[in-house]
Amino acid sequence: MVTTTKPRVIEIVERCEALFEDLHFNAVKDWKAAEPGRKAIGYMPVYVPRELIHAAGMLPVGILGGGDQLEVIQGDAYYQSYICRIPRSTIELGLTGRLDCLDGMLFPSICDVIRNLSGMWQILFKDKYVRYVDVPQNYQDDVGGAFYIQEMQQIRDDLAQLRGAPITDDELNASIAVYNDNRRAIRDLYAYRAAKPWQAPTSEVYLLLRAGMVLPVEEHTALVREYLAAVEQLPRPKRDNARVVINGSFCEQPPLALIKSIEMSGCYIVDDDFILVTRWLQGDVPADGDPLAELSKAFLHASASTAAKYDTTREEKGMFLLKQVKTRGAEGVVFAAPSFCDPALLERPMLQDVLARQKIPYTAFKYAENTGQMAPIREQAGTFADSIKLWSAA
Repeated sequence: MVTTTKPRVIEIVERCEALFEDLHFNAVKDWKAAEPGRKAIGYMPVYVPRELIHAAGMLPVGILGGGDQLEVIQGDAYYQSYICRIPRSTIELGLTGRLDCLDGMLFPSICDVIRNLSGMWQILFKDKYVRYVDVPQNYQDDVGGAFYIQEMQQIRDDLAQLRGAPITDDELNASIAVYNDNRRAIRDLYAYRAAKPWQAPTSEVYLLLRAGMVLPVEEHTALVREYLAAVEQLPRPKRDNARVVINGSFCEQPPLALIKSIEMSGCYIVDDDFILVTRWLQGDVPADGDPLAELSKAFLHASASTAAKYDTTREEKGMFLLKQVKTRGAEGVVFAAPSFCDPALLERPMLQDVLARQKIPYTAFKYAENTGQMAPIREQAGTFADSIKLWSAA
């Protein structure tokens, strides 16, 4: 009998896909069961200072809606039909008991809908810790920075009360160092994909990032590095695809089939704003000073630009996206935003204006996390890729 061994990269991707598909969060339950008294804190997309949760000895768990696997029944009773789907599917996850393994939820400042969801969560789950995480709109250290330090200190105090002991500066600095390591690994992953997108397809990179939403950060960092080593050992065919940046998917995540459809259409995704919490802080945070002050400075002065974040001047709009295009060698931009996502859809015309002035081609469509019909998106992305090749050859 002939036996074959799967390439390690395939085993890693299959494990990540199993974690992605598990809407009962068994990985979180297993982590808690391994040591009595462990706690897990959920957080919604975009950005929260996960270092605070980690320093408390708790597991940060990314809650990114129910995707296309969850039928929303009860959740539809809580939000209007013209609201994006992620709050409805998150409510569904909560009401059906899938999030019972969480001891609390953090709702970051994304939009009015998520702000309202935090209040609704307090009403529905009175026995759980709930907090809306506000962020500064002033970028001076002594104004917005002071406000943000105060906000983080409140979360720190809350989590300390939840665990029954103060969270020390040494614990916070140790957690900052651990997350610095994770951010470096993910920067390496994104750089590798930009250099060799045929070797590290975004459908795999995305699953790898999603695994980090439920795994301990140390385990996830090791998994990312193992993937990078393993994928280099599996040569894959290189195609003459168009290199594109995806923009607008920072909150409600696209279905995995949508990412695969864009890739199958003839596009290499070389940068994106998926799961932005993993890349929000753009460099290492000093791990030997006042931890909250350093996290505040990193947010104010070295964080990603997104429609969910206040920009101090209109001139800043589009500069971050333009840098992504140029540093990643992209040939165009695909605007993919969830239906009814006010931040993304309101910002899109300003970004398109910047791209038009720079003569960078773009296309745009909307989706929902449960989008099922991919043929039109694949056709649109394919036509866009073909047009880029025609323009570049002209």
